[in-house]
Amino acid sequence: MVKLSELQLKEVIIVDDGSRIGHISDLEIDADRGKILAIVIMLKEKKGGLFGKPDELLIHWEQIVRIGADVILVKDVQAPDLYAAASFSDKE
Repeated sequence: MVKLSELQLKEVIIVDDGSRIGHISDLEIDADRGKILAIVIMLKEKKGGLFGKPDELLIHWEQIVRIGADVILVKDVQAPDLYAAASFSDKE
């Protein structure tokens, strides 16, 4: 079993272009089924001024290619799918 604290140490990298997008900050979990639905990444670029909250990127579990010793490889992440926007659009 892998702990969240161990996953947070691994850097997340997009395999399509090799870009580094950061580290896991949180997980989205389906409590009824006991499954991880997505990982949440705090984006490196902070926008919105000095006290602005950094954007979060939601990467679905199906997008994870491999979890290695030091990195997590993900695919099909072209543009930020902002966590807050995804949550609101699901309710509409």
